[in-house]
Amino acid sequence: MSEKIIRIESADPLEIFGVNDQNLEEVRSFYPKLKIIARDNEIKAIGEESLLLEFEEKFATLMLHYENFGRLTKGDITYILASDNGDLPLKPEGHQSGVLVHGRNGLLIRARTPNQRKMVEAIDHDDLMVAIGPAGTGKTYTAVALAIRALKNKEVQRIILTRPAVEAGENLGFLPGDLKEKLDPYLQPLYDALRDMLPTQKLLAFLEDGTIEVAPLAFMRGRTLNNAFAILDEAQNTTPGQLKMFLTRMGASAKFIVTGDITQVDLPEKQQSGLIHAQSILNNIPGISFVYLDETDILRHKLVSRIIRAYSK
Repeated sequence: MSEKIIRIESADPLEIFGVNDQNLEEVRSFYPKLKIIARDNEIKAIGEESLLLEFEEKFATLMLHYENFGRLTKGDITYILASDNGDLPLKPEGHQSGVLVHGRNGLLIRARTPNQRKMVEAIDHDDLMVAIGPAGTGKTYTAVALAIRALKNKEVQRIILTRPAVEAGENLGFLPGDLKEKLDPYLQPLYDALRDMLPTQKLLAFLEDGTIEVAPLAFMRGRTLNNAFAILDEAQNTTPGQLKMFLTRMGASAKFIVTGDITQVDLPEKQQSGLIHAQSILNNIPGISFVYLDETDILRHKLVSRIIRAYSK
């Protein structure tokens, strides 16, 4: 008799084993000749060597399915373990084209409006894309999904997400807590998008090892971002100098997205918005795309579209 220990490091074990170990019981039903024990983030299998090798390969496929689709159901387990094909599992039933990321709990994240689809086409074609539109049009969410897609497809090695902390005048000393606690409120929308798209344990691991970095714009100065997908959110609140600083961080094999709403500039009254300035000087440069979203792209409460139209008048 031999044994094999498999450590689960890229997911919450509860999401793999299932509530009350329902998924684990389904796995055990396929391997009655193995003794399978789960404890914390480890699964131990005891039995004949040939069966253990098969079990290890199938369990790796289960984990790969979870990483690709963000979920693992009893139906997924039955399909994968009953299949003779050790390749990637088929896409789940109900899958439709255009999915950018398979998020948590089976959430399918896709471009849902014509202008969001223009964002996808633009970044597929160009290395720098600027998305401008009002609140609720999905600029940031779509941009983050594109970055996660690029990371999963190994097109880039890391993701950099940044915003200007302009509401506090970039002077955060009066806020309570350490530097991270001072900055996190300004970066919260980026964290929210990431949590929709990645399993909790994987997101924490990526943040820990620097694969994903969420930082204020001031932290970008002096850096060169190679093999990175960088997103500057709320760019209407940058000065022309700050936006130039960010754009010139672009290194080899990098993709950059700039998003913002030029109708909601929070800079001091006499300060020019870097995003508005960029429209006039970058719009005819090959390799740079501008995508404009409007109230028809808003997917929040129906009143948001009406509010935006009222203010635009």
